[in-house]
Amino acid sequence: MDVFGSGAEQVVFCSDPASGLRAVIAVHSTALGPALGGTRFHPYATEDEAVADALRLARAMSYKNSLAGLDLGGGKAVVIGDPRTDKTEARLRAYGRFVEALGGRYLTACDVGTTNADLDVVARETRFAHGRSEVNGGCGDSSVLTAFGVFQGMRAAAQHRWGEPTLSGRTVAVAGVGKVGGWLVDRLVADGADVLVTDVDPAAVERVLARHPGVEAVADTAALVRRPADVYAPCALGGALDDATVAVLQAEVVCGGANNQLAHAGIPDQLTARGILYAPDYLVNAGGVIQVEDERHGFSFARAEAKAAGIFDVALRVFEAAATEGVSPAVAADRLAEERIASVGRLATIRLPR
Repeated sequence: MDVFGSGAEQVVFCSDPASGLRAVIAVHSTALGPALGGTRFHPYATEDEAVADALRLARAMSYKNSLAGLDLGGGKAVVIGDPRTDKTEARLRAYGRFVEALGGRYLTACDVGTTNADLDVVARETRFAHGRSEVNGGCGDSSVLTAFGVFQGMRAAAQHRWGEPTLSGRTVAVAGVGKVGGWLVDRLVADGADVLVTDVDPAAVERVLARHPGVEAVADTAALVRRPADVYAPCALGGALDDATVAVLQAEVVCGGANNQLAHAGIPDQLTARGILYAPDYLVNAGGVIQVEDERHGFSFARAEAKAAGIFDVALRVFEAAATEGVSPAVAADRLAEERIASVGRLATIRLPR
């Protein structure tokens, strides 16, 4: 693993034998401000796999925070272990002490395998834990505005592709209807869309169908991507867009809440070649980080929602730039994020929380 060649500013290996903590904190960039990114708790097979995931996710957070217009850089932490069996108070508090030792260069929050309640525990050891529960002064469940942002990105895609910012009368296929996917289905149904869903957890599908009897359940993702649809929304784990999926995908637009949807760097060009409009995941799923960032200023849901609504305008700008420049939306989004990082980053390399 070439850590020095990764482009990250700092990588911290965290080991606490007393609690059993093994974690990696990756700070990709602090050019725009302190690096904000969640803590992923996952049973990585190897140390190299954990480091690679932290580095990849940290870079994505730099771009996500930049496009969201936040004064934040990008970082990510991964804790090695099974969250169902290895997550303990001692381990979370030990992790919090490592976050505190960075003095505000890295601000942590929730990710896969961690919850608002977990961040409450981490916050007992550090001032730099966000995404805490509402009872403890936090912003609560960030999946609400994550889904809202994805919906705004989808509306922008509809405007660009079909001339109207609505999903009414369109068919949207949602893969993964846990927190984000479930909230997204609520938005889509309210907008008048026909919705297809699937999830590896039957209970998640049952909860959606109980709220929306008109939604159709599909056996699995392999079947879902082959169904005729206007929009495909991957909302589970990463790597959803691989060669095999793109080859059979029936949708005209891809716009979902999952992180790291691209299996490799050539996927956006494959989508473009097939005439499929891709909404970059780190652009449209930024509603959650906007919600978490607002916690730093005394959380206001209305204020955070208003800021997340801006994802519509940024997404439309990216789609239009991609069409004008003859590149994929992924390239156009990267360029826009990099331009802001470069222009503001010249003013200061590291800015600690105010």
